[in-house]
Amino acid sequence: MRRLLAEAFLILALSQAALAGQITVKGSDTMVRLCQRLAEEYMKGHKQTVIQVSGGGSSSGIAALINGATRVCASSRLLTDAEIRIAATKGVKVHQLVVALDGIAIYLHKNNPIVDLTLGQLRDIYTDRITNWKDLGGPDQPIILYGRENNSGTYTYFQKQILGGEDYAERCEPLPGTASVVHAVAHDVNGIGYGGIAWATTIRYAGIKVNDSAQAVLPSAANVSDRSYPISRELYLFLNGEPTGETKEFIDWVLSSTGEKIVVESGFVPVRAQ
Repeated sequence: MRRLLAEAFLILALSQAALAGQITVKGSDTMVRLCQRLAEEYMKGHKQTVIQVSGGGSSSGIAALINGATRVCASSRLLTDAEIRIAATKGVKVHQLVVALDGIAIYLHKNNPIVDLTLGQLRDIYTDRITNWKDLGGPDQPIILYGRENNSGTYTYFQKQILGGEDYAERCEPLPGTASVVHAVAHDVNGIGYGGIAWATTIRYAGIKVNDSAQAVLPSAANVSDRSYPISRELYLFLNGEPTGETKEFIDWVLSSTGEKIVVESGFVPVRAQ
């Protein structure tokens, strides 16, 4: 037992030593391209700093932060009550920063004739109450559901805000990242998916209406900024305590006008645009 404990402490010490020479950012797949761009641009002007970015989902990033395996967690959701309790038991004081705004876009194949959907229709689609495009004015074809895995902050946000906490339909295919959802819908004329607004290249967006009588709104940066697009959210960076040293320098740069320019170029909305 003592040997196992000694080995565990050694692994932790080695992990912390590895982190000491670099900044690690882990978490949200929605944010991974943004964080990669920020890291690349920052390192161009700070040759002494090494920043490693990886995805895996918001839940994975939060777990890594709590366990001391990353300096910075990128997350598209807040911590759950359970995660807050676990962090507290390990002495982790989670410091929260909002770095951007994002909209959850609804992805459709370019040949899908459906133009817009209501929030109620979205809920019914992903809970299997509506299963055929003809019920929405489209062709007599089954609706093929694509979504995210349950370690994704986007999965959690969509379930809470759109499904009202209900379970996803069992036939909804979980995919490991936003790029996978876009790829699936782009190759399936009957498919539907959801994800961040910065990822659409080979698909198109559905306009979203709050109800039947409302006007449809597309998920543009301007509509996310003024909150007229109804499926908008904040994107976060979490740290263990307030940042210091090279991590603070990086975070300050991210929140500067230079960092905000990259936020915009990456398809998101900067915080000061709220």
